[in-house]
Amino acid sequence: MLVPESLREMFRCRVLRPLLRLLRGGATPRRLAWSLALGIVIGINPSVGLTTVLVILIASTFGLSQVASQIGAHSVTPIHLILFLPFIELGVHLFHTRSLPLDRRQLEHLSHHPLRLLHSIWQWEWHALIVWGVVAAIVMPVLALYLRRVLVMLLRRHKALIYSRPVTR
Repeated sequence: MLVPESLREMFRCRVLRPLLRLLRGGATPRRLAWSLALGIVIGINPSVGLTTVLVILIASTFGLSQVASQIGAHSVTPIHLILFLPFIELGVHLFHTRSLPLDRRQLEHLSHHPLRLLHSIWQWEWHALIVWGVVAAIVMPVLALYLRRVLVMLLRRHKALIYSRPVTR
């Protein structure tokens, strides 16, 4: 067993069952796949604190499922944390800007110059967002394609979902 039972059960309760309810409620696998892909791609963006708002705005603009997009965005939070610095470092490398201050002396120097610090942070963030945008434009359609295949396979495996009526509350 590679994944502990508690993590598998959490995945079933927090991700799989809500998605199956959406499928049973009439969402098409294609629309649901694009909703999940949007959430996942936005969930790994190198900004902090904008994920939920961005998902709400973009999913509603394109008529995608808010629930599926939020599930996608928040399920990749650990990946977001892992990719945060690589996006910034790639932006530094591609745009030939000053690298992140990672030692104590550099941090102290920047802390004495708040305007320079603010400018540097904004520059690193902006460049990281451009890199993320390029990656997102490539990854999102491919991800949606594979997620659609997984959702269709899931529907075939759980045929009762197609014929049963959705639960109303």
